[in-house]
Amino acid sequence: MTDHVYRVIEVVGSSETSIEDAIQSAVTKASATIRHIRWFEVVETRGQIEDGKVRYFQVTMKIGFSIEDEHVHLEP
Repeated sequence: MTDHVYRVIEVVGSSETSIEDAIQSAVTKASATIRHIRWFEVVETRGQIEDGKVRYFQVTMKIGFSIEDEHVHLEP
């Protein structure tokens, strides 16, 4: 079994629909530019209220991805 080394970044996802959609949005967007994503952790949940109703759900997440070689390239 090989040891795994991970890098962790923090991202924020948002959705008008649900917390789950906000999570999926963040993971989908991060996956477009980061390879080998392995896990996520929601560290904060919040939302925006307009006219007494929830307008947006927002989650701050840590995303972990494995480092496969010594030349990791992160795109903004």
